[in-house]
Amino acid sequence: MVRKYVVIDTNVLVSALITRNESSPTVRILRFLADGKIVPVYSDEIVREYGEVLRREKFKLPERIIKNLLNDITDNGLKITEIQEVYEPLPDPKDVVFYAVTLSAQDKDAFLVTGNGRHFPEKPFVVTPSELVEILKEEL
Repeated sequence: MVRKYVVIDTNVLVSALITRNESSPTVRILRFLADGKIVPVYSDEIVREYGEVLRREKFKLPERIIKNLLNDITDNGLKITEIQEVYEPLPDPKDVVFYAVTLSAQDKDAFLVTGNGRHFPEKPFVVTPSELVEILKEEL
């Protein structure tokens, strides 16, 4: 089975967990993750951000869901510890780690999936949830 390496921006996880549309691209990405069709690529800093954002009161997400998702990512993912430096300016400093980890995993042809494409340089590996679903449908 071909598996794609993917850095998942926090907004994709939030969207998947709060939407009521079970066929939305973000929900489909979580299903690909659960089915082992994508390998989440992460760093300690990314997992910390996931936890902090997903636990925000406004989302009202059950702790069990958050823990299961974070465990799935860390148990089945690729942890990047040697993170490449980013020289391109990004509008949001919190996004730098996602881009840097993606750059650091380019030997695995890693994608960065985000709902905030304008926050990142235009690169073929920076994709929207819909684009990633299409890529996965074609290649899996």
